[in-house]
Amino acid sequence: MPLTSTEIAGRIEDLYGAPLADLTAYAEGQPPGMLSALLGMHHDLALAERSIDFHRDHLARLILPERQIGRHEVAHLLDGARRLAEAVAVRDVQAKSVAAVLQSLARAPAPAPSPPAPSPPLPAPPLPVQSPAHSR
Repeated sequence: MPLTSTEIAGRIEDLYGAPLADLTAYAEGQPPGMLSALLGMHHDLALAERSIDFHRDHLARLILPERQIGRHEVAHLLDGARRLAEAVAVRDVQAKSVAAVLQSLARAPAPAPSPPAPSPPLPAPPLPVQSPAHSR
């Protein structure tokens, strides 16, 4: 089953370390980049999910047991089923795409503390100065 927009939102928040609302506000003031692309994909996925809910509910109302289904209603049923199928296809593509992008990204690990720089070697002790030998 494809990931939901709620699961995608959680992954984006984990990746960037901030709530989605904060990330959205931040991205609005930035040039387009990976964050804005992910947020756009999330938005499109959420929109497809709402569309699925709407068309599913519409179809459920059309087939209530007390309703008569005549020629006119059949056309609405077919149209509703087509729109529902399109919304499901869009949701599946969006979920697959954003999941693939998120899988390829990883939160950058915190930089490891660098080991202390080795001390420069101590200079060699000066050699004893030899005085010229006196000849006798």
